[in-house]
Amino acid sequence: MLPKQYRLKNKSAFKATYKVKNSSHSGGVTLFAGILKKENAPTKVGFVVSKKVHKRAVKRNRLKRLMRESYRLLLKENALGHSQKYLSLIFVGTEKALGKNFKEIDNAIRKLIQGIE
Repeated sequence: MLPKQYRLKNKSAFKATYKVKNSSHSGGVTLFAGILKKENAPTKVGFVVSKKVHKRAVKRNRLKRLMRESYRLLLKENALGHSQKYLSLIFVGTEKALGKNFKEIDNAIRKLIQGIE
């Protein structure tokens, strides 16, 4: 489970991150990056799967769990690179990502993290 200090929770924080419009897409997962950090605080991360993607909460929650676990492993490996320069990150799952297994989701998230400037 992702530690509390790394979780993005506030609705206003989500809106502020979306407002920056700094995004990239890979393998059914979209990454939105917020503004650059000024102080030395941990990067907050949010995971979103819309109800429009699938009506079943079980499917949506599974995709969120896979994305969260992938990010947690990257955090543990200290392989986050330039993504730590941002105040907040949001990973959004799409319909393409629903049927994928952990390895495919992990590859997509690694690709997004490496591609961020």
